[in-house]
Amino acid sequence: MKPRDRRWRVLRVAGWLCAALLAGCAAMPPAGVPARRGASEDFRLEGRFSLRQGERNHSGRLIWRHTAAGDDLLLASPFGQGVAEIVSTAGQATLITGDGKVFTAPDVPSLTERALGYRLPLDRLSEWVRGRAADAEVVERDAPGRPLRLRHEDWRVDYAYDGDDPAALPVSVFAERSGAFGLRLRVDEWSAP
Repeated sequence: MKPRDRRWRVLRVAGWLCAALLAGCAAMPPAGVPARRGASEDFRLEGRFSLRQGERNHSGRLIWRHTAAGDDLLLASPFGQGVAEIVSTAGQATLITGDGKVFTAPDVPSLTERALGYRLPLDRLSEWVRGRAADAEVVERDAPGRPLRLRHEDWRVDYAYDGDDPAALPVSVFAERSGAFGLRLRVDEWSAP
């Protein structure tokens, strides 16, 4: 593969993953349901993803560290080779591709617009992945009150959990946008940094 083709493939994969992860939004738990573990501002997430857009399929690993100071999101191949990294802090966001290209902007939506051609509101992603977005319609909940299915604009998001702990965070997220775009995220580990 030519270096230029590889660079754009890396950027597309990073963009697709980020867009799909954005879909993983859920509502706040109903009154009486305990706050979920990991609901503090800081977390570290490790997992695996598979991504489908039309006829294209991609898979890999994800390591994401979120703190009040910013985010560090590393995307890797299934074998652990770094594909892209997104780092955001107050006032700056940077995308570093696996082949060393660097893109910077004042914020993540501006960065993704510059690097990928469209704006992604990644500043909300940390809430959505933990099921803390209040603007989504929860279609179905499980017995402990955790979201199982929700809708947000033209996205459908399904969740799965291990066990019956009402405070558990999702271990599986499937997000699909109008049948054309799908992401499966399997969280292997949630932890505090």
